[in-house]
Amino acid sequence: MIEHGNSRRDFLRQTASAAAAGLAAPYFFTSTAAQAAEKHDKPTVASIGVGGRGSEIGRQAAELGHLVACADVHLGNAHGFAKFVKSKCQVYQDYRKLLERKDIEAVTIGTPDHWHVKIAIDAMKAGKHVYCEKPLTLTLDEGNLVCAAVKKYKKTFQVGTQQRSECNNYFLKAVAIAHSGRLGKKLHATSSVGTAGSRGGKKSKDVGPFQTATAPAELDWEMWLGQAPKVPFCPERLGWDFRWWFEYSGGQVTDWGVHHTDIAFWALAGKDGQIVEADPKSSKFIHVQREKVRDFLLGKLPAKDMPLAFNVVREFDVDLHLSTGNTIKLISGPEELLLEGEKGKLRVNRGSLTGKLVKQIDADPKAKAEIEALMTEIYGGSLPAKHLGHMQNFFDCIKSGKQPIANVFEHVRAVNACHLANIALLLNRKVRWDPSAKHFIGDAEANALRKRNERKPYVITV
Repeated sequence: MIEHGNSRRDFLRQTASAAAAGLAAPYFFTSTAAQAAEKHDKPTVASIGVGGRGSEIGRQAAELGHLVACADVHLGNAHGFAKFVKSKCQVYQDYRKLLERKDIEAVTIGTPDHWHVKIAIDAMKAGKHVYCEKPLTLTLDEGNLVCAAVKKYKKTFQVGTQQRSECNNYFLKAVAIAHSGRLGKKLHATSSVGTAGSRGGKKSKDVGPFQTATAPAELDWEMWLGQAPKVPFCPERLGWDFRWWFEYSGGQVTDWGVHHTDIAFWALAGKDGQIVEADPKSSKFIHVQREKVRDFLLGKLPAKDMPLAFNVVREFDVDLHLSTGNTIKLISGPEELLLEGEKGKLRVNRGSLTGKLVKQIDADPKAKAEIEALMTEIYGGSLPAKHLGHMQNFFDCIKSGKQPIANVFEHVRAVNACHLANIALLLNRKVRWDPSAKHFIGDAEANALRKRNERKPYVITV
């Protein structure tokens, strides 16, 4: 166990240490919150994967529940996270040991993408509720598995697409306007989601080839790789940059892509709408040639013959067709979402909601009231809490048994659209999807890309 005080001197010292180490700023409960966390009416929680974004959602969970443990294959991440939590926080390197604890009711998962589904299913098997970062799945087949697991184990499961609950309700309001019919009946979205390859949020020309190195002593590299091919340690596979390797993620197509594409589905797909086609218009791979990446993912090229470099798609333009008849264009560009129909259009991002129609609604008290009522209806009750809205919704749903606002089933249909986009880009041709049969129509190569070869003992089972 690790215990730390929260004196002003400790706080200032740890803030400086965290900044020097590149860690997130320390978080402490207030004395009142710490006392409240000890009460038995707050869920006992733990965090798995606590580097970067994982540490952020872990601290959010610690504010709303009683956090007792964390796990990370990199012990530096785990100990760095634990020392910023005022309550006793047991550190584990193997998440499976953490899941054996009967006192833990819920977990947050902030690992790289290729670990999301296995840890989430293992957690549900162990009786835990789950909050898991996006994109939830690495492949189309993983979506089938995690949906089946949620139905089987009946645990509360929130996906970390926080735009549904936060960002001043801009996205929720945009969806309500679309649902109101004020944009028109035939709708189109442009989901613009940035350009792959930025490192630490900054542009970089350094996309490889890289060099192998000796793994840090505090890192279990074998465990970090998990289901992915066994390869020598390379620092550029870790941290923010895991996103630029198809072995562990889907690049910006899935990473940021699922944020805005999730909102587009919320607005355009109705209750049951699904992706049925992806048609690539243009693409530029980040470093490795398309054909090599394709053959590698199809199992025709061994990992040892792959260039040691980022290999996802850097720039892209893909048309996505939904079963509802509505369409989404997924592109690399400024991070925003455009919704439009024959009657009007609007733009929304994390900082604003703009458009002539938006101004008209805000200026008309009756229209404004109608949209606000529809927002409440769509959200399923009171509008999101201003503080920690998405995590608060997760904790509220643990108590109520209701579906969280970012439930697994709606997330999977949105992230599946992103997976279809990547497959179309890899094959450089249009692909058609049967959502009922869960396979591509007349396309053996596309069907082979629905899943990856998983190394034992990391095979995912329900």
